[in-house]
Amino acid sequence: MTGPRVDVVTVGETMAALRTQGPLRLGGTAQWSIAGAESTVAIGLARLGHATRWIGRVGADEPGALVLRTLRAESVDTALARVDPDAPTGLILFEARIANVTRVCYYRSGSAGSRLSATDLDGGLPAGTRVVHLTGITPALGPGPAGAVRAAMAAARELGAEVCLDVNYRSRLWSRAEAARALRPLIGMVDVLVASGDELALASPAELSGEDDRIAALLAAGVREVVLTRGGAGARVVTTSGTTDMPAREVPVADPVGAGDAFVAGYLSGLLDGLPVPDRLRRAVTTAAFAVATRGDWEGLPTRDELALLDASPGTTIR
Repeated sequence: MTGPRVDVVTVGETMAALRTQGPLRLGGTAQWSIAGAESTVAIGLARLGHATRWIGRVGADEPGALVLRTLRAESVDTALARVDPDAPTGLILFEARIANVTRVCYYRSGSAGSRLSATDLDGGLPAGTRVVHLTGITPALGPGPAGAVRAAMAAARELGAEVCLDVNYRSRLWSRAEAARALRPLIGMVDVLVASGDELALASPAELSGEDDRIAALLAAGVREVVLTRGGAGARVVTTSGTTDMPAREVPVADPVGAGDAFVAGYLSGLLDGLPVPDRLRRAVTTAAFAVATRGDWEGLPTRDELALLDASPGTTIR
């Protein structure tokens, strides 16, 4: 008996999220949701019609139930997610401090997600998995999660699936030196590397300083596509065949949090659909624009039939 089709597997921590409407110290109302880079990518891909599975751990608590319920409601497979009876679900607080500036506080030390390990990949990956998506956030959580990342990469190689690694550096989780020591040894198993300009140094040899030299070294190490995210300036993809640039979509900024993960979801969707690099980038900047123009990490991500909405004139009413 074969299991359900799975196009993409993501591995990492998903937390309960609390969003305030003003300074946290003043109290007031807040809204519960979930947040996690890998699960945001999984939700984004699921909304675009791809079969996704999230592997991670949550606590045996109500926040953990919220995480699993939300992912399942978004058509993300959680068959390999584990409920840890001995640790709580992690928590992240988003504080809308001023205008478009959001402050983030993590409460994930000792969380169920920080207890993720290679044993969570003991069952291997589902047959037919095409892409495994990972981020540099997970190995920052400790030796166990770092081992899970390595195990996921090894399983992807054994299955013939592609590996996408988003550097996604988080200064509140570890130093740049710690990140570089953990990420550089993984590059030989990466097919698609996503990074901002300042994150390239964390994945490339320490002795290199220029962006072009770092990219060349990554390609020489076996990375097929280096995807550079440039925020409001758009994005660039460099392969051995050449360079492709794409400007960002112009939208009103409501909340920049989650834009990078939305971008990755769009890019991987294009990859899964067999689109050429320019079309993948166009879909990626479009999904990122949806995230920027709506509040929340993943709530505003588009379905496939909504991708064309940004082509409508401002003020358009769709009837």
